[in-house]
Parts: sequence; structure tokens; C-alpha cells
Amino acid sequence: MSINRVELQDSARKAFGENGLVPDAAQSWTNLSDMGWFMMTVPEAQGGLGMGADAAAAIHFELGRALVPGPAIAHMLVIEALAATGQDELLERAMSGEVMTTDLCHALDADTASHILLVSDDRIAIARIVSVAPQRSWDETRGLFHAVADNETVLATGKDAKALTDRLRASLLLMLSADSLGGAGAALAMTIDYLKTRRQFDRPLAMFQALKHRVADLKIAHSAAEALLWNRAIGAPTLAEIGALKAHCTTTYLRIAEETIQLHGGIGLTQEHPCHLFLKRAFLNCALGGDADYWEEQAGRFAMENLI
Repeated sequence: MSINRVELQDSARKAFGENGLVPDAAQSWTNLSDMGWFMMTVPEAQGGLGMGADAAAAIHFELGRALVPGPAIAHMLVIEALAATGQDELLERAMSGEVMTTDLCHALDADTASHILLVSDDRIAIARIVSVAPQRSWDETRGLFHAVADNETVLATGKDAKALTDRLRASLLLMLSADSLGGAGAALAMTIDYLKTRRQFDRPLAMFQALKHRVADLKIAHSAAEALLWNRAIGAPTLAEIGALKAHCTTTYLRIAEETIQLHGGIGLTQEHPCHLFLKRAFLNCALGGDADYWEEQAGRFAMENLI
């Protein structure tokens, strides 16, 4: 299918950007399914659109920008695994919008899912969910669960499982990176608009030199991280390299979200203002898939091993 990243982002922004932050979860899921985004990276021979990782990143960038709730990241990982292992019947159901999740990211929104993908380095299986128990989470846009499942179907074992697990982890890290930079961009834009309109000492806050420098530093950090994201999305990075990307993008998101609250002053600390929604999503993105300490260590080890 011939469609570029900018066109995908434009269509996603039109679908979600006009509904405000944290749009209705059920309607958002219907929109994702109706627009065919769940089949985006599935090969055309299996009924998909045959697009690359950059297309998935473009969509998750916009989902993060609007703080769209739901398990889209987990669901697309399940679809990737089902496509890679030839599970056509379940794949068709997943592409049509039947919710599925995975333990790779703490069973996101498992209370709405029919199946869970169970992933380890030596075994990957898909199983039917029979019960769930919620885990406490600060992020209000995505729920974490413990899931109990049965009727497992083994998809891969041994070396095949390890290869697919690494591929799924890389996809998870890329999607979290994109979601983070979408959210960071939206939080920063919201802050700039606020500084232009809020006045102090009869002047807009945007006229204060100290605040200009702080915002400029955040804009540079975001632009640099976004350039790295699109570079990695169209390349062939190793798992350690994509992990380093995730560490950088999620910590950039957290930094911008924290600064957003500070730059909004007292109103940024209130429950009624959306600043806290970005901060909470940033914290969860930092934790999912391995935190920055873990992936920076892995990237360092990879670099050292390849220098010897």
C-alpha cells in the first residue's frame, strides 16, 4: 500500500485530535479497527497492508499525542506474533478488532481482551483469558492486569521463540517511543499556548527570558529525540539500539511532562488540568518494557562487545 508517514499522521490526527485528550475508549477502538490500522504491518498475503515499522510508529505517535486509552500497543504485538506464526483464524479476528493483549506489557486492559499472548525466550503461546485481577497504576488511560488463562496454543519454541521474542520486544519499544514523543509534543505545545496567553506584571509569560530558554531547551530535546525515532523506525536497529531509543524517548517525555507542570504554575498541579495525565502516562511508558537503567546498560554492553 502506498501511503507515507505524514499522510498516516494526518489521518490519525483528524480521527483523534479533534476529540480532545483521552477520548472515549470504546469509540477510539472502533475507529482504529474501522480505519484498518490493526492490519497495517501484516503482510498483504495474509490480508494486511504490508507496511513497515515506521507506519506503526506514526500511528502510535498520534495516539500518544491525544492520550488515546486502550491496549493498542499490546494488541498490535499479538497481531505481529499471530502473523509471524501463521495463526490465520485468530489473526483475522484480531485484525477485525477483537481485543487481545500480552504479558509483555503487563496485560494491558486484559479485562476487555479475549486472549493473551504469553511470551518468554524459549516459548510463545496464545491462550484464552478466564479471569483477571487489576494492578494498581497511576496512569488513567491504560489498565494493568494479572490474567489467568487456559487452552494454550503454542506458537513457537526454542530458537524460533527467541527470535520472535526479540522482534516483539523491539516492536514494543518502538511503539512506546513513538507514544512518548507524541505525548511530549502535545504537552509542550499546550504549555507554549499557555505561556502566550497567561499574563503576569502586564506581560505574557512567553515574554520572560528565563521561560523562553527553558521552553527552547525542551523543544530541542524533543526534536532531537523525534529525529532519532524516525531514523530507527526505517532502519534495522539491534534490540539494544532500539532499547536505548526507548530509554531516551521515555525519559525525554518524563522531563517535558514534569516541566509542563512547573511552567503552568499553580494550575498545573490541579486535578482539573490535563498536565497530570501526560505525567502519569510518561511514568508508565518509562516502566513498560524495561526502564532506562536497564536499556542503557544493555546498550553499553552491546557497544563494548562490538568494539572488542
